[in-house]
Amino acid sequence: MTRDEFETLVADALDQIPPQLAAMMDNVAVFVEDEPDPSTPDLFGLYEGTPLTERGEWYAGVLPDRIIVYMGPTLRHCETYEETVDEVRTTVVHEVAHHFGFDDHELHELGWS
Repeated sequence: MTRDEFETLVADALDQIPPQLAAMMDNVAVFVEDEPDPSTPDLFGLYEGTPLTERGEWYAGVLPDRIIVYMGPTLRHCETYEETVDEVRTTVVHEVAHHFGFDDHELHELGWS
């Protein structure tokens, strides 16, 4: 799979977020990167920032939060195109949920880990 194809899967996954939730996303940018930090080689995605639930009056003039989807680990893990589509969708939902304040434990209980 090419990088353009992978980026399209990420964009498609973002487009599947219900409009009411997508409208609530604030000051967050989504990126595709090839590989995560070598200390976490199997990481599919990462959220860096301050979740909406933790933002207060102090939250102004800050750089956007970042959602990163890692292409390398995802493609190594998935054997088919359909598996890749599903994994990208799961990863995007998982990281967007972090933006909304869900932690890994909550996401695991909901089946999004």
